[in-house]
Amino acid sequence: MEAKLEKETRKPTKHKVYISVTHKFLISQMTAISWMIFSIKLSVPWLNDLSKVVGFPLALFIITFIAYVPGYLVSFTAISLLLDRQPSIKGIHPSIPVTILIAARNEAERIATTLRYIANQEYNGQIHVVIVDNNSTDGTLGIAKKAAQEYGVKCTCLFEPKPGKSNALNRGLKAIKTEYFITLDADTLLHKKAVNNIVARILSSPADVCAVAGHVLVRNSRNNILTRIQEWDYFLGIASIKRMQGLYQGTLVAQGAFSLYKTDVVRSVGGWDDVIGEDIVLTWKFFEKNYRVYFEPTAIAFTEVPEKAKHFIRQRSRWARGMFEGLKTTGPWRQKRFLAAFLIGIDIVIPFVDFAYTFFWIPGLIMAFFGKYYIVGPYTLLVLPLNVIVTIVMYAFQKRVFDSLGLKVRRNRIGYILYLLFYQLIHSPIAMWGYIQEIFQLRRVWK
Repeated sequence: MEAKLEKETRKPTKHKVYISVTHKFLISQMTAISWMIFSIKLSVPWLNDLSKVVGFPLALFIITFIAYVPGYLVSFTAISLLLDRQPSIKGIHPSIPVTILIAARNEAERIATTLRYIANQEYNGQIHVVIVDNNSTDGTLGIAKKAAQEYGVKCTCLFEPKPGKSNALNRGLKAIKTEYFITLDADTLLHKKAVNNIVARILSSPADVCAVAGHVLVRNSRNNILTRIQEWDYFLGIASIKRMQGLYQGTLVAQGAFSLYKTDVVRSVGGWDDVIGEDIVLTWKFFEKNYRVYFEPTAIAFTEVPEKAKHFIRQRSRWARGMFEGLKTTGPWRQKRFLAAFLIGIDIVIPFVDFAYTFFWIPGLIMAFFGKYYIVGPYTLLVLPLNVIVTIVMYAFQKRVFDSLGLKVRRNRIGYILYLLFYQLIHSPIAMWGYIQEIFQLRRVWK
């Protein structure tokens, strides 16, 4: 691994004060470490009280992963977001041909709408669609062919009998003839400028940027409380993490739902592995080969999120399992760039945070209702103001993005409050289930 941070490659914009990526990283690090030191000093009485109940080693572990580490991560993200100034896109209206690759399994109800939104793209170049049916039983391919003809979409339809999303994607990869291609989930709808903006971003980027993650948001947020909470997770939580990672030129997941790739680079790393988190592993293989991945916030797509608890649990446990797969195959120790290694290294501590929240924070919260504040008490609230800062910063940024695209931010106050107060309590146990699935190699599900 290189001992130094890589040099700044982003060009200064019109802002009077120009701060390099290296300096932004150092400023964010120093601020986050200072916050953690302050938290440690402030929490000494809490540590002493908890040590009397569970012993010092366990008390230190609990407080570290429910307070110190989350506080550090949130403060690091907050300062990074405040310092971020993404360079403008150079070629506003690109005209190069691009392929959209869709791996579909039993998507008969959605595929026609997805193709209609592709047909409505405001893009000067030719868009070719490759749909790979992964052994559907509901006639997905027939409906796709009919819709493509109806909407005037140039489309190649393929069939992949071997189950597994990676098999479908790799089958489609062989059929791509353009320099760049986009992966899109069959239930994801593109904003009319999405293709234009994501292609413009990669054409404006340095040569070693091989992928750009699109900005995926929720389109069925009105359906129930669960989807309302997920709307804020995508709009604030996931987007803030991707924007922070994009600042440091290492967006950790060029998600399969909507991302753009250089075709030859994907082929050079062997395409997608047969794993649950195929997009995570692919992205980290890029880093291993010294490529970088950006995030484009103005390239927006809207996806359907789970409406039922069992589907939400299945999805988020898959994500957690995919992260575990990535750490096993292309962990930070295999990365050449310091920033990529650092960002992936953060994922090493996430399972410990999820473990602490699941087995200590939740029981501690129950105990607090009975007046026992050994684990959950005033000191644990220190992280909450930082979370609020992050959400305020991201909301302001997201609103500017939406305004530029003619979109409106939906009002969803109940969802925001529930997301801010309870999302981690819901997510951590589900993530733990995903880690357990990977550790014991339980059966994998396509979707």
